[in-house]
Amino acid sequence: MSEEYRKIYLSGPIMDEVGGVAREWRNNAKIMLGDKFVLLDPMRRKFVDREVDSANEIVEFDLRDVREADLILVNYSKPSIGTSMEVFYAAHDLGKFIVAFSPFEYRECSPWMVKYCTKILPDMESAVNYILTHFTD
Repeated sequence: MSEEYRKIYLSGPIMDEVGGVAREWRNNAKIMLGDKFVLLDPMRRKFVDREVDSANEIVEFDLRDVREADLILVNYSKPSIGTSMEVFYAAHDLGKFIVAFSPFEYRECSPWMVKYCTKILPDMESAVNYILTHFTD
């Protein structure tokens, strides 16, 4: 891949996700966006949630990915402290463009997510199409 490929960080719930949900949407994103973007997937690391000795590493590696990304794709399917922290850091501290997808109607969304996500769309396909429309030639 050439250096001109933009990077997208895949932010979304991981802790306590069951049945491969955390991996499934990320794999779908890779299929839909992988030929035009470098996708930074936090699931590529082999850390285990709730292991004290890996907690700092998990956060530091994720924040490094957020810093390296040109934009953030967020799965806002349920409240998640880690996802919310990544969104706040990316938007507030780094000024990143954040595209989220969520099943929640506007009035059900956290005001924090509404404020710090640049765009919230109703599903992943809409979010991917938005990214392809606005961030590719």
